[in-house]
Amino acid sequence: MSDKVLVTGGTGYIGSHTVVELQEAGYEVIVVDDLSNSGPEVLENIRKITGIKPAFSRFNLSDQAKTESFFNRHHDIRAIIHFAASKAVGESVEMPLHYYRNNLVSMLNILECQLKYGIPHMVFSSSCTVYGQPERLPVTEATPRKDAESPYGNTKRVNEDILRDAIQAYPQLRGIALRYFNPIGAHPTALIGELPLGVPQNLVPFITQTAAGLRDELKVFGNDYDTPDGSAIRDYINVVDLAKAHVVAIERLLQGKNKAGFEIFNLGTGQGSSVLEIVSAFEKVTGLQLNYRIVERRPGDIEKIWADTTLANQELGWKAEKGLEETLLSAWNWEKRIREL
Repeated sequence: MSDKVLVTGGTGYIGSHTVVELQEAGYEVIVVDDLSNSGPEVLENIRKITGIKPAFSRFNLSDQAKTESFFNRHHDIRAIIHFAASKAVGESVEMPLHYYRNNLVSMLNILECQLKYGIPHMVFSSSCTVYGQPERLPVTEATPRKDAESPYGNTKRVNEDILRDAIQAYPQLRGIALRYFNPIGAHPTALIGELPLGVPQNLVPFITQTAAGLRDELKVFGNDYDTPDGSAIRDYINVVDLAKAHVVAIERLLQGKNKAGFEIFNLGTGQGSSVLEIVSAFEKVTGLQLNYRIVERRPGDIEKIWADTTLANQELGWKAEKGLEETLLSAWNWEKRIREL
């Protein structure tokens, strides 16, 4: 009998790709999502890829009564991957209380149910935002965390601390925090991908929507950073590579291979790419000319960051494999499919 894994936020961008990889690795997956930033059609598209439509419950995990009721019905869950969170940086500045309630209370509710129902393992979806603008690059797991630039970023930092402290107090719990750098791309089938509601907050969906004619132009925020071409640098990782790391992390916990109750791993490629390099690579693989314009720097943006992935490579036996051009082409194929271009 296969192990049952709960994926919170499992109809979202990274969550849906992780559900696919878990199912293809033989796990039984159950998804909880309130569909505030995704649609139910994702479940059917997962079925088209894997042949299995995951079990699904729709509710918000910050609702304690509904969370308790769910775990009471599903206490045979062996492990949890916790993605579910509000995640728009700008919105979090305007609505901090909503972000703290949604992102922190949901973590508390899940952990309390883990203790009550004897579910020992959690993989937590964290972020490189906890590092801020680091003084030294590349970033390792030992790089000091900095004060967050936004309430969203702060919820990632605080949730890491909540998970760490809970594991310290309750030795039956085990957890891994995965700090993502910049996930991009889509599944090679083009059946699932990144579909932000409203105006995209991330670079690649804005590029593909501009190429598809939904946006008039792409704004490049700043060309006067201390980088080779003046635009900001990030570590862009293919979402399928990222999803596969979650399967490895779950297996590490279930097989008791973790070397501490709470572990942290950076997930990136180990290489930085500038905004203008991403634009150029997209134009190369698609043969399209993007309409873009250089504008002022955006408040809160950091200049450059990329990961040292040595620990994840060695300890998890995981490495990002897909290249930038393949990844950008997958994002464009996804955009074309949903727009029927």
